[in-house]
Amino acid sequence: MIPYGRQHIDNDDIQAVLEVLSSDFLTQGPLVPRFEQAIAQFCGANYAVAVNSATSALHLACLALELGPGDRLWTSAVSFVASANCGRYCASEVDFVDVEPLTGNICLKALSAKLGEAERQGTLPKVLVVVHLAGQSVDMAALGALTRPYDIRIIEDASHALGAYDGADRVGQCRHSDICVFSFHPVKPITSGEGGMAVTQNPVLAERISSLRSHGITRDVQKMPSAPDGDWYYAMTELGFNYRLTDIGAALGLSQLHKLPGFMAKRQALAANYDKALPTPWQPLAINAPAHCAYHLYVVRYPGISLSQKAEKFSALRSAGIGVNLHYIPIPNQPYYQSLGQNPAHYPGAQQYYREALTLPLFVDMTDAQQQQVLESLR
Repeated sequence: MIPYGRQHIDNDDIQAVLEVLSSDFLTQGPLVPRFEQAIAQFCGANYAVAVNSATSALHLACLALELGPGDRLWTSAVSFVASANCGRYCASEVDFVDVEPLTGNICLKALSAKLGEAERQGTLPKVLVVVHLAGQSVDMAALGALTRPYDIRIIEDASHALGAYDGADRVGQCRHSDICVFSFHPVKPITSGEGGMAVTQNPVLAERISSLRSHGITRDVQKMPSAPDGDWYYAMTELGFNYRLTDIGAALGLSQLHKLPGFMAKRQALAANYDKALPTPWQPLAINAPAHCAYHLYVVRYPGISLSQKAEKFSALRSAGIGVNLHYIPIPNQPYYQSLGQNPAHYPGAQQYYREALTLPLFVDMTDAQQQQVLESLR
C-alpha cells in the first residue's frame, strides 16, 4: 500500500536521537530550548514553546488568551477536530465558519457575514482559530483587517504549514495573529515523533504557555507568592498540565528542521507533477501560490461527485494499493458537535468540499514509479 504520507528519517536523525539517549537528559534538558530557539528564528518570531502535540499547543494557546466559560471560539468547518476541541477543553462555546470548497480554507466572505450577524446579536467570538489546510496559508492580512474592528484574538492552526509563506511572511511570524501552532506528527512537514509548538511575538503569552505546559509550577523566586522554604522549593501557582516535549523528540525535530527546505522542494515538485498529469475530471485544490505552500497534503476534487460514488472510488483505490485518505470530515458533521446543536447544512461550502475531496499519497521519499502508479489507478 502506498501511504498518503509518511516520515523521512535518515542517519543524521538517528544519530541525533542516539546522542540524547547517551546523555544525562532524556527530558527537561538542553535540547528543548534549542529546538524552541531554532523554530522561533526560522519563523521570525520572538518566542516558541515546545509541547507534546499540536492539540496541547492549541489548548494552552486558548488558556493563555483567557478563553473560558461564557466565551465563544470559532474555527473552520473543515479541519481536524482538535481545532474545535481546544475551545471545549476551556468550557467555551464553539461555532464554525464555512470554507471555500475550492481551497478548503476559511471563507472570508462567510466570516464577514457571520461577524456582522454576531455583532448584532451580541455573540461575537473571543477567539478565532484559523486553519491553514494542506499547507496553504489563509490570507492573514485580509483576515486581520476583517477581524481587527471586533477585537478578536487570533490563533493560527498551522499544523500543516511549517515552512509555508503568507505573502512575504513566513507562517509563524504572527504579524496578524496572537499565537501560531505547529504539529510535528510523523506525516507533518517535519517530525519529532509526536510534538507541537506554539510561537508568538508576545512575551506574556509565551510565559503563560510555558508555565501551563508543566503543571503551572515555577522555581523562579520572583514568581512565588511567598518566600521559598529552601533551595529545593517549587511553587505551583496555577493548575497546569504535563504537556512537555522530551529531549529525544526535540533532538529529532532539530535534525529534521535543517532538512525542511529540501523536504518542501520535493513536496512541491511532486505536487507540480500531479497538477500536470491528473486525469479528467480530477482537479487539485486551488493553490494561490504553489511556491509558498508547504504541501503537507495533496488534496484533489472530483466536481459533482456524490458521497456514495466517492466511497466506491475510495474503496477501489485502496484495493489497488493506493492509500488515499480524507482530510477532513467537516467538524459540524461529527455526532458530538451535532449534539451541541450544530447543523451540517449551515455550511454548504464544507459539505461540497467533503463530497468532492480526496487526499492522494504525497511524501518526501515517494518515487516516480509510485506517483505514476497513483495516477494510473486514478485513470
